[in-house]
Amino acid sequence: MSQIDYDAALQGALDTLRAEGRYRVFAELERQQGAFPTAKRYQDGTLDSTITVWCSNDYLGMGQHPKVLEAMHTAIDVTGAGSGGTRNISGTHHYHISLERELADLHQKEAALLFTSGYVANEATLSSLARILKGCVIFSDEMNHASMIEGIRHGGGPKRIFRHNDLKHLEELLAETDPSLPKIVAFESVYSMDGDIADIGAICDLAKKYNAITYLDEVHAVGLYGPRGGGIADRDNVLDKVDIIEGTLAKGFGVMGGYIAASARVVDVVRSYAQSFIFTTSLSPVLAAGVLASVRHLKASNEERERHQAQAAKLKAALKERGLPVLDTPSHIVPVMVWDPVACKAISDRLLEAHNIYVQPINYPTVPRGTERLRFTPTPFHGDDKIRELADALDQVFSEFKIDRSRAA
Repeated sequence: MSQIDYDAALQGALDTLRAEGRYRVFAELERQQGAFPTAKRYQDGTLDSTITVWCSNDYLGMGQHPKVLEAMHTAIDVTGAGSGGTRNISGTHHYHISLERELADLHQKEAALLFTSGYVANEATLSSLARILKGCVIFSDEMNHASMIEGIRHGGGPKRIFRHNDLKHLEELLAETDPSLPKIVAFESVYSMDGDIADIGAICDLAKKYNAITYLDEVHAVGLYGPRGGGIADRDNVLDKVDIIEGTLAKGFGVMGGYIAASARVVDVVRSYAQSFIFTTSLSPVLAAGVLASVRHLKASNEERERHQAQAAKLKAALKERGLPVLDTPSHIVPVMVWDPVACKAISDRLLEAHNIYVQPINYPTVPRGTERLRFTPTPFHGDDKIRELADALDQVFSEFKIDRSRAA
């Protein structure tokens, strides 16, 4: 009997990723309180340089906000570090309940439920609903996040994939589905790789016409849009049309965690059936306290959102001025197309090594093959000087690598 060479098989898988330019290298960083978006970069545990981070999901810099830090300091003095258990077994703290109430209010829903991440929130909620609503058909936008796809898959029921933001195709699929079957339309507000935005109101109206529940992922919008930071649905005044809203606490709110907001019955069902919620240690109350302060601040302050949008617009203009292939997005996401995985990784490396600018290459499977890009996420703290510095460096590196700028982005 021949012996299996496990090491060779595993090494072959890694070699394939390297050959395709998809091998992921983690930058070892140390964020600097009060100096966001700069960070210290380490190489093999040794301090190497100070860099500017251009790909952080801390979109508003709330992870550095004095109110957030103060709340977390207070919480650790009061509660200690960890939660001490699952939500069911000693791990439900006052901070969790306060935060859930605040999030329910943010989205004008009856209730909310905290998870350890937005990924877990999507997977747990969609899979649980699919299993409970027997025969449920889930209609999923083809560009939905991997966590939504996993949740739908784990639910084990039938699914229909509609073309990205294509309401006509969605209606065709809804119309040909048995009217007696339960249905969920799952989609996002801001799509993080292309930066485009869904017509939430129109999708919800269509779903209601066919008696379907709507499930909206607002991960890249909560905190950032709307008069109180409730996301695109808040901005467009259609919160009442959406049945279930899922969000993160790690991007616009700057800390960690995820959640859903919906009717009290939906939240109770997910709380009672979702195994990845039931059997997971709850979010540290220290983190919950920080998020609570962040949500409360952004409900009352538009300053961060206005500055954020202004700097995103300035960055897009600066890149276009230099003829760089930037996607003209209606959101704060600024993708610059490269169209090649090896070149994308090489450009990212050159920016870091020669210019102390850090941006991760975005390659397959995050985006389709042939659409590789650099994804920039400006914040209110990327000043005009940082924008000029980035635009000049990117212009130089694109010329060095002879990237075709005439190709339409």
